[in-house]
Amino acid sequence: MSDIEEIMQRLRDFNHERDWDQFHNGKDLAIAISLEANELLECFLWKNPEEASLDKIKEELADVLNYTFQMADKYALDIKRIMLDKLEINAKKYPVVKAKGTAKKYSEL
Repeated sequence: MSDIEEIMQRLRDFNHERDWDQFHNGKDLAIAISLEANELLECFLWKNPEEASLDKIKEELADVLNYTFQMADKYALDIKRIMLDKLEINAKKYPVVKAKGTAKKYSEL
């Protein structure tokens, strides 16, 4: 079993044991991802980036990832495949010769 498969199964078991699957539809999972991402942002509010608590960052990032993995599972998406596909798309949008060392959006390169 791969690491991703193990995480997915543990999430499924955790939710099944608590009968939480009924609450985890696409809309609510998307909202949860957004809310948890905002809690991750809060780790940095009014601080220099290096002042943020690593423990709090780990906790909030795990929440974002947990809901993200659950959403992928709900839609039967292969996390590895969708991430590699997106990297390929981004490689075309941001070719090294144009994007290296700049934070410009692809439409501005």
